[in-house]
Amino acid sequence: MVGGSWGPFPVENPQRLERPFKVTVSYTHTCNLDCRLCYADCGRHPERRELSGAEWKRHLSEWSDGGIVALLVEGGEPLHRDDCLDLLAHAAPLMLTRLRTHGTLVTPDVARRLAGVDVATVLVDLWGATAATHDDLVGMSGAFAQTISGIEALLRAGVPTQLLFIMNRRNIDELQAWVELAHALGVGTVGVLRPYPIGRARRGWNDLSLPLSSMMEALAGLRLPEGMTLMQSWHPNDGNCCWQMAAVNAWGDSIGCTYLRELVDYGNVATTTLFETWNHPLCRELRAGHVEKSCTGCSHSQGSHGGCRSTAYAFHGRWSAADPFDAPLNEGVDLRELPDWMLQPIPRPPHSSRG
Repeated sequence: MVGGSWGPFPVENPQRLERPFKVTVSYTHTCNLDCRLCYADCGRHPERRELSGAEWKRHLSEWSDGGIVALLVEGGEPLHRDDCLDLLAHAAPLMLTRLRTHGTLVTPDVARRLAGVDVATVLVDLWGATAATHDDLVGMSGAFAQTISGIEALLRAGVPTQLLFIMNRRNIDELQAWVELAHALGVGTVGVLRPYPIGRARRGWNDLSLPLSSMMEALAGLRLPEGMTLMQSWHPNDGNCCWQMAAVNAWGDSIGCTYLRELVDYGNVATTTLFETWNHPLCRELRAGHVEKSCTGCSHSQGSHGGCRSTAYAFHGRWSAADPFDAPLNEGVDLRELPDWMLQPIPRPPHSSRG
């Protein structure tokens, strides 16, 4: 559908919330790897002061009191901070708490502690079925073996564990083998994710990106082992998540979604509450779902319109544009080629300003 039963432009999201019920926290901007796909463009050491553990705990308590019920802690690599497990122990009784990690820092002791604080799910990024592919993508020899060891430790400790695969030119041929590896490890749910043109991945886009047709063919040809659940964010599951989401980076900036981290800034939670930043004019616009085109399948499955705002904006330079990663809305956009403005150090389309 383009326009369809929701009427002419602007199509709007049917759900209207006064406050978000999910928040993603980028706990640190540091990492022990050098991933080609890093959306945060992390280094080994903080480039400036990050929020302290005590500050994060205060914010999480405030957000829980304000009605937020689900938390995702990511990075960087959140376990690169020594106080991450302490933060998770504080968060888990307040909200459904998930952790995203690349797993190299998950020792048996860390896995047992994660089980002890009752983290709901640990999502582990494993970007290939072989050491050669994964280690190349994360920039460290031996990382594949360490991540596999971390996954095994989590499963032995009884921690619900899911694997994530960011599809790109260097690993697409291993997708089927990767699913089979996940099954062999004992993982029942996997996520195959699109690449996003932000951070280091944006700078390396020409080396990593794929045509939409190749990605859709890989998904269509995937044979899941019996009992395995697949999460994927292409058609028909391409949602505009802004209507329900909030996100805060390591320095306290409210950025709506971690995939918008280079594109918006709604204010800092050190001086403005998260709930106030959610009423920033641009945030209100994005979560309203004012879009030019909408896809029936994705709208029905996701309860929102137009698909991801990050990739829509990256390829079209308009917040109201349709997401070109949604096949029915692509209209010939070559996902291998970013607009020139997206390749600048600070990506801004002509005649535009940051939110």
